[in-house]
Parts: sequence; C-alpha cells; structure tokens
Amino acid sequence: MKMVSVLLLLLLGTLLGIPAAPSPRPSCHKRALGEHDCHTIPQSKHLRHVDDGLRDHFWAGEGCEVICYCNVNELLCCPKDIFFGPKISSVIPCNSQ
Repeated sequence: MKMVSVLLLLLLGTLLGIPAAPSPRPSCHKRALGEHDCHTIPQSKHLRHVDDGLRDHFWAGEGCEVICYCNVNELLCCPKDIFFGPKISSVIPCNSQ
C-alpha cells in the first residue's frame, strides 16, 4: 500500500510540474546590438529613447507597448507591463514619434 501511495505522489508531482498549455502572456526576448553599444544605437521609428531620466531604455516598435533595456551589447525587450509593472508603466511617457 505504501508503494502505491508513493507512486501516486510521484505521478501527481510529475503531472503538476508540466504546464498543460503554453502561456498566452507575452514574454521578454533579447536582441543583439552587433557593432553598436548602448551609446551608439541609432534612433529610428522602431527604436526610440524613452526619456532622458531613463538612460538606456528604448521603446521598440511603432507603438509604446514594448520597452527595451540596453545592457552592453544587447537589448532586453519586454512588454511594458512586465518590465515596470502595471502601476509604473502607466506613467512612463510614450514617445511615439
């Protein structure tokens, strides 16, 4: 009886540890800068500085939903609510020009 209980607990633990479906929540990703660094990233409509007070932070894409942080030779890009949290991300100025 003990053996059956242990096997059931192991099976249940294994099943609970594996997600049934991928999460619909958007995730973060890294982008290599190539020959650029945080101070030489060219401004474009797809990568813009957030604010002078937030050095090394950039809006990615045409809107203001994804924000990137520059770390030496790569960008870490996340949806703004994941990066800052919903309370802070609502007050970050959007630079969509």
